[in-house]
Amino acid sequence: MAGMLPSPKAAVLEVQETALLAFRAFRRAFRKPFYIRDILTQMDHVGVGSLTIIMLTGFFTGAVLTLQSASEMSRFGAVGLTGTLVAVSLVRELGPVLGALMVAGRVGSGMASELGSMIVTEQVNAMRALGTDPIKKLVVPRLLATVSMQPLLTVVACSMGIIGGLAVAVGILRTSPDLYLNSAWNGLDYYDITGGLLVKPVFFGAVVAVVSCRCGMRTEGGTRGVGRSTTQAVVVSSLLILVSDYFLTQLILEYSP
Repeated sequence: MAGMLPSPKAAVLEVQETALLAFRAFRRAFRKPFYIRDILTQMDHVGVGSLTIIMLTGFFTGAVLTLQSASEMSRFGAVGLTGTLVAVSLVRELGPVLGALMVAGRVGSGMASELGSMIVTEQVNAMRALGTDPIKKLVVPRLLATVSMQPLLTVVACSMGIIGGLAVAVGILRTSPDLYLNSAWNGLDYYDITGGLLVKPVFFGAVVAVVSCRCGMRTEGGTRGVGRSTTQAVVVSSLLILVSDYFLTQLILEYSP
């Protein structure tokens, strides 16, 4: 995909094929058969398998953010607002974006390599010969699992970030835990929660799944092609997450009071 295509025409074609894959996957998600077992397996892989890295990322992000913000807020005598700054930063931006980047690195690369290996070993062609739709069997379960688990992982990341900030605020800065938690809760509103914990994670999850599956399904060139597809999946997913975050943030702020 991006950065490895020979011409602008090929890049436009790749965007078209990716959009078409997303359309077909979402349309077929509501048609039988539903492959419930495959969906649950992918949900376990995406959700449970990513918990550790998401929790560590959220915790230390909140801890560092508290250290940095408290030192600056103390200059203005507003250390009591540290909880608000940490909670808003995590829920609005850092939680959704960092969580999606971690999932892209861990899950997206796995999707691309797994599907790429199936392509180069002719397993996908065998599925077509047996009358099985590869998009329905391979892409839809991964898409549904990532879209459904990404908001939950974002909630975990933000929660651990607030806990990490609380640990630093109480253990190092000697701030009252009630003051920190009340400040964090009062700083959030409805649009922060819906935008940061629902809208962005759902969109980012769809981006990771569609791009990773597309990179895997277009693999060619044997084992070297699998490695190339894996790299492309992570790079393109991460880039699209960062770019789309700007436009989603602008859209959310436009409709928020």
